[in-house]
Amino acid sequence: MEFKEEDYLQLSGLQHFSFCRRQWALIHIENQWEENFHTTDGRLLHENAHDPTFRESRGDLLTVRGLAVFSARLGISGQCDVVEFHRDPDGVSLPGRDGLWRPYPVEYKRGEPKENNADELQLCGQAMCLEEMLCCSIPDGALYYGTPRRRLPVSFTPSMREQVRFYLAEMHGLYQKHFTPKVKPSKACQSCSLKDLCLPKLLRQRKVSDYLAGAMEELS
Repeated sequence: MEFKEEDYLQLSGLQHFSFCRRQWALIHIENQWEENFHTTDGRLLHENAHDPTFRESRGDLLTVRGLAVFSARLGISGQCDVVEFHRDPDGVSLPGRDGLWRPYPVEYKRGEPKENNADELQLCGQAMCLEEMLCCSIPDGALYYGTPRRRLPVSFTPSMREQVRFYLAEMHGLYQKHFTPKVKPSKACQSCSLKDLCLPKLLRQRKVSDYLAGAMEELS
């Protein structure tokens, strides 16, 4: 099965969905967004990495920023922060380049590594797109975190790839239904930029319809 281009979801949504299904739905279905320090800092970090005109070649290494990727099988599209192409006899050919090259995606993130695997899943989704586009196999990549200023290698295991497919199938199902999951409050809510829109504590105790009805009565 392949998705039509108009049905593609944003690849970055994998990270949102893994963090919180409701957050993903608020952003990608209801088009709601609010900035906080964390999102602003992260956006500036990505702006520095996302320069689609940047190409740097040093010997056996070619570095490309802001590379657009997609997968018709997964139904997603987006951009890779950085893709390094290492000269490798087992790599793939590239237009205008001699020899064979092995793709190595690198995703930039602010702060420190997370307790969950949301960032790893997003990076794995990028690799799966590149594999489909370039007809190759990409076993690993890296996450670069802003606070420790170092890379963490990520292996794209079969279980991680299956989790990407499972999440995307659920995301497509929710998107087609235009359904926003109910809130499931956790400690992660405190760092979420959408907590004032999501209202996790309030909506845990009251139905949305009851809350809206009360707000309308106060205005009348």
